[in-house]
Amino acid sequence: QVQLVESGGGLVQAGGSLRLSCAASGRTLSSYRMAWFRQALGKEREFVASISWSGGPTYYADSVKGRFTISRDNAKNTVYLQMNSLKPEDTAVYMCAVRHEAASEYANWGQGTQVTVSS
Repeated sequence: QVQLVESGGGLVQAGGSLRLSCAASGRTLSSYRMAWFRQALGKEREFVASISWSGGPTYYADSVKGRFTISRDNAKNTVYLQMNSLKPEDTAVYMCAVRHEAASEYANWGQGTQVTVSS
């Protein structure tokens, strides 16, 4: 079982930046993929970005391409989401999740961190 703890959310003006962190513990993650999702009030959860722990490809939602960057620090067992040029529509609870590379579903989730972008 993998435990995930997010941090770094907050209130920022449109055009600003935030960096979210997701610290993982509980097992070795060499064969796992980490992802960020978000859920705005009254909306369904949506995929934001994902990265392979072993150095495979990264993926982004079209809505964040060119503005958000996902990265990892293997030594710290931490995944980051650098968010630049933030827009009010980026306001949501951001959650990290993990799955084995061979799995189709994300099995472990963090509690989420609130990001609010004011106009």
